[in-house]
Amino acid sequence: MLRREFIAGIGGTAALAFRAKAQQPMPTVALVNAWPAAASQRAVAAFREGLGETGYVEDRNVIVEYHWLDNQFDRLPALMADLGRRRVAVIATPSNILTTTAAKAATATIPIVFSVPIDPVKTGLVASFARPGGNATGIHYLALELTAKRLELLHALAPKATRVAILVNPANGPGADETLRSVGDAARSIELQTKVLNASASCEIDAAFARLAHDRGDGASANDVLFVSGDPFLQSCNHQLLALTARDRIPAAFPDRATVAAGGLMTYGADIFEMYRQVGVYAGRILKGAKPADLPVQQSTKFEFVINRKTAEALGLEIPIVLRVAATELIG
Repeated sequence: MLRREFIAGIGGTAALAFRAKAQQPMPTVALVNAWPAAASQRAVAAFREGLGETGYVEDRNVIVEYHWLDNQFDRLPALMADLGRRRVAVIATPSNILTTTAAKAATATIPIVFSVPIDPVKTGLVASFARPGGNATGIHYLALELTAKRLELLHALAPKATRVAILVNPANGPGADETLRSVGDAARSIELQTKVLNASASCEIDAAFARLAHDRGDGASANDVLFVSGDPFLQSCNHQLLALTARDRIPAAFPDRATVAAGGLMTYGADIFEMYRQVGVYAGRILKGAKPADLPVQQSTKFEFVINRKTAEALGLEIPIVLRVAATELIG
């Protein structure tokens, strides 16, 4: 064979290999979010940032499918079955235990990257934090472990309170049950009475506040504080909750900074957007070939204590100097 023919043959083979690589379909990551799309834009940006840290850019070398449940958890079985049939590359289930358990029930082979508020070992999602085993790994963002501290800080802001109303979404069964247990234990430790408020729809939130007002009676509003659980549906109703707490002058602890920035009194907990970024990083690492079984479950290490000074003033609350110093951010 002549030298130029040999070189031409190598060049042709390389060109064919390049075209074959270019024609390979991009991997698909399915992001299943319990929140509505309108409430998730900052979280999505953080997830994309995490993917980018591993070299993946949406629509350039990875496809991201967004599935917004908007609190319609009855859609989960059919959705997860469809993702399993289509063999997506990764299923990401940030910020909700129900989406994660539904994904685990649907597939034992497709990698799952979760972030959950409940200990993933106790719930059977993984074998251990260091060696998850199976097809799932992710982030434990310690929501329940931080419950006592959030309630303690709320009580420090409103020291005259004698009762805490706990707002949960009963449709989010495991999360609601664990929140009630954790807040109940924390309340007893600081001698607060408790009242449970259930709401799975906007009208039920209105009804819950009406019941609370009826129980309080006229002039007793200073004796109540409100603890809003970190449920996606309740977080999507933050404007309604802000209007009601302002109307009824109830000091409230919310699960996220965004609600406090919009007028809520305070929050304490893991940085949710940092958690979404971490989920993106793990999804990217799996796309690069890492196995979920070998990626340790991480625990959140970045926390926020945020107080809205204008809201505190409107409620007639003085922020103690010790809380001013401890806060990571004072808004307003």
